[in-house]
Amino acid sequence: MQVRPDNPLIVQGDGKVLLETRHGRYEEVRDFLSRFAELETSPEHLHTFRISPLSLWNAAASGMAKAEIVDGLRTWSKFDVPPDVLNQIGDTIDRYGLVKLIPHPDQPGKLLRLEFESAYITKLVGQVAPIRELLVEDGRRYFAIQAGHRGIFKQRMLVAGWPVEDIAGFLPGDPLAFKLRDQMLGNGKPFVVRDYQWESARRWFQGGSPSGGHGVVVLPCGAGKTIVAMAAMSLIQTHTLILATNGTAVNQWVREILDKTDLTPDQVGAYTGEKKEIRPITVATYQILTWRPSKDAPFAHLHLFRDRNWGMLVYDEVHLLPAPVFGATAELQGRRRLGLTATLVREDGREGDVFSLVGPRRYDMAWQSLEEKGFIAEARCFEIRVDFENGGAGTYERAREAEKFRLAAVNPSKLKVVDELLNKHKADQVLIIGTYVDQLKDIARRYSAPLITGETPESQRQLLYDRFRKGDIKLLVVSKVANFSIDLPDANVAIQVSGSFGSRQEEAQRLGRVLRPKKSGAWFYSVVTRETKEEEFAHKRQLFLTEQGYRYHIQEPANAR
Repeated sequence: MQVRPDNPLIVQGDGKVLLETRHGRYEEVRDFLSRFAELETSPEHLHTFRISPLSLWNAAASGMAKAEIVDGLRTWSKFDVPPDVLNQIGDTIDRYGLVKLIPHPDQPGKLLRLEFESAYITKLVGQVAPIRELLVEDGRRYFAIQAGHRGIFKQRMLVAGWPVEDIAGFLPGDPLAFKLRDQMLGNGKPFVVRDYQWESARRWFQGGSPSGGHGVVVLPCGAGKTIVAMAAMSLIQTHTLILATNGTAVNQWVREILDKTDLTPDQVGAYTGEKKEIRPITVATYQILTWRPSKDAPFAHLHLFRDRNWGMLVYDEVHLLPAPVFGATAELQGRRRLGLTATLVREDGREGDVFSLVGPRRYDMAWQSLEEKGFIAEARCFEIRVDFENGGAGTYERAREAEKFRLAAVNPSKLKVVDELLNKHKADQVLIIGTYVDQLKDIARRYSAPLITGETPESQRQLLYDRFRKGDIKLLVVSKVANFSIDLPDANVAIQVSGSFGSRQEEAQRLGRVLRPKKSGAWFYSVVTRETKEEEFAHKRQLFLTEQGYRYHIQEPANAR
């Protein structure tokens, strides 16, 4: 065995890869690993990545070759890479594209033909019962599937370990000619599509080839994912349905599209609980599509998917796709699909459904690469730990396991830290973010600050957001409704007083609230109760951002000044 002690990696036989964080080439090796492996744990000195089938298939779909992965691991590893891992990489990468969906030459629109790499692959796939029941004999030599089974077939194939390369093409949809504006905006800054935004749109489109036009673009909050979508839409020029997280996000999409294209208000509509506009460009919420009058009733608004001849679907915050929308997406595989997210992490583990139904990851850019270029703010992340006071520790120890996280999250001792941080940042634009509404109400009263929760009417939310943008309000207290798609460009300090257990995507989204470019940089504070379940979950929440290169500075309350 050859030993290279100066290298930063240890590749284990179970597919785990250990990376030394103090190594001089840490960032370079981390960026290499993140293209085909998932960060699993991130203690201070040694990060653990795991190579999984899904991460390898995403790498293959993005054009990463087996040799590039193997050569990189061999170059950076202290020891020889275990043969089992090399075999796993080879076998998994090689499976992508062994089964292809192609247009049917004789019955387009009704059937899709399957193209297998060999008769042996045909036999293996045909032995999987859930797949076999979808297969249709197509003459003596071929198999096909019904066009309407395109989505469910790809889902089942992925579960069986046969990721399908879908090159069956797409319906064009109704045409819609428009242009992106090249003008001076009201804020005096020129609107220019940045190089990486065009590059991500082009990688998704792939020149209009059958393999392009479906997939996910991963960019940090504040990097302009909305502009990426508009760039992609300008390449397609078709009626488009955009799905967003809430009414505020819908209004932002409509405003941005009208501001940055030559489309007119009668061509861009909002479909929410308050409006029901179906137009060539329609922006709807996930909530309205998944609403139904009772548990057993049908979804009242899923007809929106069929009301127009859409040529393109855009899924904002694609990692939040609800199950009913997954079902509708499975039926709409003939339309181009673009998913946008800052972190392709689903807490329910359904990343495979995103891969098979929306498409593979087409573009991913490290957060700190954008920070270095000035496209997002330089962020400083702190975890400030507090103790219980006045018998709180005893109450916590006696509580049921299910109650302990909440007790730690709403610990009143956190208010002293918030006092210190607000005093330190009294000249800044500050967001206090939390999960528990009662805690947030107490904080809002303590500082005489406005509060936005799920109960706040949309019109009131917009008024408060606008006042915050103008600087009339310097402090805003917000619940989980502000996790996503809220454009507050001047916010530069976020204080997180409570979170949703170990949600990595929530941690990333909350940091994203302060990442719009600004000279002052950005501060992100997470206040947690020491030696409790909250501290344990905090470590899990920080995983994704650690993979992006951020490091949390652990502080005691007195050090926060």
